Amino acid sequence: MAQAMIMNSKLRLVVETGMDEKGQPIHKPKTYNNIRKDATADQLFQAANALASLCQHLLVGVERTDNFEIIA
Repeated sequence: MAQAMIMNSKLRLVVETGMDEKGQPIHKPKTYNNIRKDATADQLFQAANALASLCQHLLVGVERTDNFEIIA
């Protein structure tokens, strides 16, 4: 049976930096690599809010990306 082994994990914060000429929000992402593979969603959310508190922009999104290797 095949198994999935997590290779790496990334945390992506999306902040709103302003409005464009049409009044639509401008979103800018910031990605942090080498996130602990065993970090929980609550831990990542707390970390994202702590990092966002150091920024002057509004945090509008938090995403986690995991990459897996499928082995037999």
